[in-house]
Amino acid sequence: MASLAAVRLFARRFHRSAPRSALSRFNMPAMSPTMSEGGIAAWKKNEGEAFVTGDVLLEIETDKATIDVEAQDDGILAKIIAQDGAKGVQVGAPIAIVAEEGDDLSGAAEFASQAVSESNSAGKPEKAPEPATPATPEPSRPEPTKSQPDSKPELPTGERIFASPIAKKIALERGIPLAQIKGSGPSGRIIRADVENYKPASAPSTTVSPAEADYVDTPISNMRRTIGSRLSQSKQELPHYYLTIDVNMDKVLKLREVFNKTLTEKDKSAKLSVNDFIVKAVACALSDVPEANSAWLGEVIRTYKKADISVAVATPTGLITPIVKDAGSKGLATISAETKALARKAREGKLQPAEYQGGTFTISNLGMFGIEHFTAIINPPQSCILAVGTTQPTLVPAPEEERGFKTVQIMKVTLSSDHRTVDGAVGARWLTAFKGYLENPLTFML
Repeated sequence: MASLAAVRLFARRFHRSAPRSALSRFNMPAMSPTMSEGGIAAWKKNEGEAFVTGDVLLEIETDKATIDVEAQDDGILAKIIAQDGAKGVQVGAPIAIVAEEGDDLSGAAEFASQAVSESNSAGKPEKAPEPATPATPEPSRPEPTKSQPDSKPELPTGERIFASPIAKKIALERGIPLAQIKGSGPSGRIIRADVENYKPASAPSTTVSPAEADYVDTPISNMRRTIGSRLSQSKQELPHYYLTIDVNMDKVLKLREVFNKTLTEKDKSAKLSVNDFIVKAVACALSDVPEANSAWLGEVIRTYKKADISVAVATPTGLITPIVKDAGSKGLATISAETKALARKAREGKLQPAEYQGGTFTISNLGMFGIEHFTAIINPPQSCILAVGTTQPTLVPAPEEERGFKTVQIMKVTLSSDHRTVDGAVGARWLTAFKGYLENPLTFML
């Protein structure tokens, strides 16, 4: 009896001393509601390194910015699956294995392989119908293969080539001789991956090398891909129309000069830009003509009560539009400070999704580049975008002057509107209100 109790006690002690293995998957998080995939910019922790709540684990590259991902609990980064620089990682796919303090990490590599295989198998049903599609055109395939007699001698006469239907289809489309491909499938069967990974021997390399000096191919980033798809969709689906007006900027320039003299006495870096006045004037005009502060949502037209102004900022990776929230309630100095801070974060790729998603009206200003006039593409679901050109001296009639004319500083702006939500008369009323505020900027203070 006593020996049985000793055995049970020994067993309990042995169980307690066994290493724990509570490994878990760390999946690619969705950094915004519209994010479907992202990239790994950089891991901030190494494999085997411990972390605590609030530590930055890694930087994720979305379609608009690079965002820090913080740890929600304490733990250990047991195994990294998606390495630095990985692109196109689907939301929900495993990117690392994490553990708790005291866990056995020896099985992390095997657990990671299992997680990857499970993730891959989960996506396979989407590709299952593919082999059935090319079944119809298969009878016509012997004809193209006859046009490549140079590849036939590599096979013994009469030997059949075993390849999957999708592999045959891809080879036919790309002009790849199946006889030159070594299959990696069961019994040497040629599969899709074999065809996609096929590289010709030497002839193509000689033709490509001279052309390499004539151009450079730059891989498309997530941000550039998103910009391309969204703007193409906007231009194709939204019924754009354009209204252009000249604005006399004399009073704005004089008022800006006075304000900047006062501001620089307190802070030399605090200077108002012309764009700050434009942001304020846009917000005030949207208050007067709220129909322009709207969005087409399919079944309803949403009219916003606050003017959240998106300001287009050029970055090394593409265009992004950080938002000055509720610009109508803010003064020029506040607008100026916020715009500069947002532009700096945008160029560093540090904007958070809330800082560039959800604007109600966009401003695109190319005046600093000397562009006199241009039209901009609407940023859906917004209804309007204002294209701002440079300010330049212009001769205008002036009967009150002795010479009969005078020189004024004229800025040309063009409003692009979605005709589904903003009729031409509404766009004209908005532009008139905008022009009135800039030509009488003291109304900002009223």
